[in-house]
Amino acid sequence: MPKHERYATNLRIKLPISVMALAVGLAGPGIAVAQSAPPHAPPTRPVLEAYLNSLADRYLAQRATEVAAIKTSAQVERRQAKVRATLLKLLGGLPSDHPPLAARVTHTIVEDGFTIETVIFDSEPNQPITADLFIPANGGSGKHPAVILSPGHGPNGKASNYAWGASFARNGFVALAWDIVGEGERREYFDPITGQSRAERPTGDHSVAGYQSLVTGLPIATRFLRDAMRGVDFLASRAEVDPDRIGAFGCSGGGTMTAYLGALDPRVKAVATACFVTDYQHLLATIGPQDGEQSIPGYIASGLDIVDWVELAAPKPYAVLSTTEDMFPFAGATNAVNEAKRFWEIAGAGDRFQWFTGPGPHGAIAPMGDKVMTFFRTALKPDASAQPFARLNPALPEQLDATATGQLSTSMPGAATMATLAAARAAAIAPKTAPDAVAIRAAIRRLAMVSDTQPAATPVGDGSLRIDAAAGPIDATILKPQGVPSRAVLLLGDDRFAAARAKALTGAGALVVLLPARGASGTEEIKAGIVGDENLLGLRAMLVGKTLTGLRLDDALGALAWLHANGGGTVSIEGAGETGPIALQAALLDDKVASVRIEASQISIRAAVDLPMQRDLPPVAVPGMLAAYDLPDVIAALAPRPVEILAPIDPLGNPLRKADYAKTIGATLAGDPRVRFSAYREP
Repeated sequence: MPKHERYATNLRIKLPISVMALAVGLAGPGIAVAQSAPPHAPPTRPVLEAYLNSLADRYLAQRATEVAAIKTSAQVERRQAKVRATLLKLLGGLPSDHPPLAARVTHTIVEDGFTIETVIFDSEPNQPITADLFIPANGGSGKHPAVILSPGHGPNGKASNYAWGASFARNGFVALAWDIVGEGERREYFDPITGQSRAERPTGDHSVAGYQSLVTGLPIATRFLRDAMRGVDFLASRAEVDPDRIGAFGCSGGGTMTAYLGALDPRVKAVATACFVTDYQHLLATIGPQDGEQSIPGYIASGLDIVDWVELAAPKPYAVLSTTEDMFPFAGATNAVNEAKRFWEIAGAGDRFQWFTGPGPHGAIAPMGDKVMTFFRTALKPDASAQPFARLNPALPEQLDATATGQLSTSMPGAATMATLAAARAAAIAPKTAPDAVAIRAAIRRLAMVSDTQPAATPVGDGSLRIDAAAGPIDATILKPQGVPSRAVLLLGDDRFAAARAKALTGAGALVVLLPARGASGTEEIKAGIVGDENLLGLRAMLVGKTLTGLRLDDALGALAWLHANGGGTVSIEGAGETGPIALQAALLDDKVASVRIEASQISIRAAVDLPMQRDLPPVAVPGMLAAYDLPDVIAALAPRPVEILAPIDPLGNPLRKADYAKTIGATLAGDPRVRFSAYREP
């Protein structure tokens, strides 16, 4: 196996090394290792999560105090105005344009008591949405109330709402079941050979697209919300629909979009959201944050909790559906519902707020189907007689497809996607002139949320360096050569590659501090392997106004300060894999660093946006960074200090050929003699 592939494998496995292993594996000529080596630092993820949760607790406690003080309808309205303004700021505003829908019906299905039109309409120009429109049998007579149905995070998308669409239509409603990105016919990473998504599942699609959008400064929630609002546009355009009687319903991820839509689109007059509402106190203590569209950067830090989406809709008719064994904690739902009820009661509309509960796991809401029908019938008043909720299934599920092939990617290969929209935005916001070092330093500190106070670093035990950062202590390993060190190196990472590199450095006479990446000691399997093991950790940090990059820069700057004082010579920094970008940015923030070496690392975040897919972006993503800088800008700003780039990789982890390296980093840097490129071999 080629060396770069061996390293890539090691990087993904992320096997931690112990100091005892170092004592055995690194001992050799020129290396002094203590006979009684201290134990390796414990996994840092629990410590980091506890710190991030403590920040969340602080923000949530302050919010709870503010909300508890609300006693009057005027105070409710002031709170709603404040929340709405905060959300619009976090989301980057709402779309004010309503371009042509370019709606078309691809075929019609006649069912018992209703018909279905499979439809396609545009969100953005040439960005199609696939949907099924359920129309009552008497759809041609008069105006009907309507409901937009948002699907949960499942591969079937709109088809999962067939029973709901059919039951609504039988009750006199027009119902629009649409495909959220990554689901149904909108699997943007669809592999026609396997018939599956290359991102594994909808949550993988959302995560990949979410981080691509995030680095352009636009939360993916904004894109999703626009799609939902365009669904309302479509309903309002239909002759069968009364635009003043539109409601919204959805479960799980669809419950998320329903809550967002009900809060921010005044055209939605009644809302029922299922298996989403809880509170962050309980969510963070259990399963943690979920998809990118459910975890908006800065949300908790801005004084918001999940229930704010609900309260912003008061006093509209509103129903919350909760199951007692839901992964979204029922105890949190109880707290959220009790708080939300007060908003409706203070507004004199307590009878408009309802909470439906039932036994079962996440998504088990069919037993509450009749209650949902009654709720919307009361709120939106259809002319048809009441019919019970029926658990119907389509005779031929493929009939619900609006496209010829069952996927937009194969039926309309030139259509815009979340990836192409992110790439277009990245191009539009990129700095017009190369930013200078001062501007990049300021942007890194601001956007990555680097601490104003440099953490202290203190030797502890025999061979460890403790970094006392705000996020908690983290122990690095000090490796001393025999004799007086010729130089000092901060080596980021604690996998097997780092051990081998540390051996080479100390053997050459360098004093080495081996610093693990804070929080990297953990695995995540819940979403998709392609986004790596730090996707949800990154979301948890961003919710409270932090980033993994900023937290790791804090640690690196503390270790560098100690090396400057104790290294006895020049100080360099090295990183590999996901720590390479950290090494580059740390060196720019610390102008006393003499040189930088990165290995098997990405050298451009913009490249991860320009490609349809990428992997392992969460640990190096900084919200909005591409409007201010990219990694080649950092490398350029390090001048005149030398930078060695060994075996750089593309956003999918493949080694870059020299020609692709030059294209990625730019011709100027590729020809700069101080920026040295080398590869394990020419692939």
